[in-house]
Amino acid sequence: QVQLVESGGGSVQPGGSLTLSCAASGSLSSLYTMGWYRRIPGKQLELVAEISSGGGIRYKEAVKGRFTISQDKVNNIVFLHMNMLRPEDTALYYCNAEDEKDAGTDFWGQGTQVTVSS
Repeated sequence: QVQLVESGGGSVQPGGSLTLSCAASGSLSSLYTMGWYRRIPGKQLELVAEISSGGGIRYKEAVKGRFTISQDKVNNIVFLHMNMLRPEDTALYYCNAEDEKDAGTDFWGQGTQVTVSS
């Protein structure tokens, strides 16, 4: 089992910045792709950004150039640096760990709210 705890959400004005953190603990012996997802009210869960164990990175088109995913492998923390935030980025953001050796096995955090409004 892997436990994920997100932090760093909050309220910010349009154009502002936030950094989300996801601390992983538990059984981390496998290789994981770490991802950030979000659920906008009334819409489906969507992938925002992910980073594989080998460092490969993928972003949702709408956040390219504004969001950056990074990881601290020593401390098992994944970050999502969000700049130039827009009202449409308002959502509940979740951290996800997907086992690269066992497709279908993944873990989720509890979510952290990001609200962008003036």
